[in-house]
Amino acid sequence: MLKVFLIRSVLIALPFIVWFIWAEWAKRNGRPMGATPWAWLATASALLFGLSLMITVVFQSDNRGEVYVPAEVTEGGRVAPGGFQKKETPAQ
Repeated sequence: MLKVFLIRSVLIALPFIVWFIWAEWAKRNGRPMGATPWAWLATASALLFGLSLMITVVFQSDNRGEVYVPAEVTEGGRVAPGGFQKKETPAQ
């Protein structure tokens, strides 16, 4: 979950990072800079965030045909991890 949060945070920050790096480079090369386009940067961030959500939906595995088996503690005190298992279809 932390990985997903960090990736999405970077995607939100990316337009701002690119803009400020480019603005600093332009100032050092003597190019006059205008005002920071906050609305454009926020829109670009929202677009990247929305695209990341859509990509997650497309590439996320589907577990509708599976049953969740929760983690359990074994006799030796170890924890057996939980996970999804295929549903058993009743014999006909």
